[in-house]
Amino acid sequence: MPLGGRPKTIHELDQKPSPLGGLSRDVDQGWVRGTPKAANQAENQPKRPKQGLTRRALLATPLALAATTAQARTQPPPTPPLLSLIVGSPPGRGADPSARAFAPFLERHLRDVRVAVLNRPGEAGLAALRLLAGSDASGLTLGWVSSPTLPARMVDRDAPGLLDRLRLVGAVQKEPLVFVSSPRSPLASVGDLLRRAGEDSAAMALGTPPEGSPGHLAALRLQARTGTKLQIVAFPSATAARQAAQGGHAAAAVLAMADAIEALRDGTLSGLGVATRRPHRAMPDVAPLHASGVALQATILRGLALPAGADPGRIAALQSALSRIATDPEFIAAADESGFQPITLPGPAWTAEVEKDHAILTTLWSLSPWTPTPAG
Repeated sequence: MPLGGRPKTIHELDQKPSPLGGLSRDVDQGWVRGTPKAANQAENQPKRPKQGLTRRALLATPLALAATTAQARTQPPPTPPLLSLIVGSPPGRGADPSARAFAPFLERHLRDVRVAVLNRPGEAGLAALRLLAGSDASGLTLGWVSSPTLPARMVDRDAPGLLDRLRLVGAVQKEPLVFVSSPRSPLASVGDLLRRAGEDSAAMALGTPPEGSPGHLAALRLQARTGTKLQIVAFPSATAARQAAQGGHAAAAVLAMADAIEALRDGTLSGLGVATRRPHRAMPDVAPLHASGVALQATILRGLALPAGADPGRIAALQSALSRIATDPEFIAAADESGFQPITLPGPAWTAEVEKDHAILTTLWSLSPWTPTPAG
């Protein structure tokens, strides 16, 4: 027994600090860190629920989103589909200039497309029409088509079923034919031309573009309608026919307005009459043929066509675009400059016009067959 005190009880000895570093023996809990009371308190604490995102993850999320957005911005936008616009003339000739002038307006109003002009000259435009008719009906191949060229090829190339293989979408341009002569010519009107031709047809050569062209067909129709024999001379091109009239080598010429308007404006040609009922907006000083007592209307209609069986949705989209183009101020300004009239002629109405022209030209062919040029 130690001096000065009582002996320790067994219970007191059991509370003695352990050399194991703070671990106490408890008969119920076994070896636990700290005192039994502390151990019980720790066990009775409610457990904290696990969070869905750690703080580190939350901080990293905006950075990841920013990186994804930046990557999307650096990716190039999808390439718009390419539409092929078939034209039956060589570059720079025939219908090619009007097709190339029209293409940007189609891109603007059809939206999200690219338009490439595809020249397919040959057989006076028939090669392009056949290529269009044989194309797939996806709507990615269009034709820049005109009448009376289409019905004329149906007649002079013996292709009466051609129209059935096409779907006319709509016409957007109407261009009149105009009779012109040199300012030094004594002719003042188409009536003068007919009267002098009745006296001496050989002295009154009427120049036209190649046989089977709209200008040449207008001259044949004038001859058939009036019963006056005309000395019709077909030149290799509209430019050659215009120059023949300017130089006095032909008494007159009949041309599309676009082929004559610049010379009419600068005074190197005089207008004898325009083949319409009313004065033309671009050339109001040139009298309509009806003013000379000549009941002849001769115009060129231009617009879009698709292969037969084309998707109705594509047709509707193109028709809507044509309607917007016809009212586009820039298109109207281009029309005034070039000599055509912006129009909105739906496909069915245009088809009816082609069928009517086909009947007229079939009769004309039987009376005065022409030899169409093999070129576009």
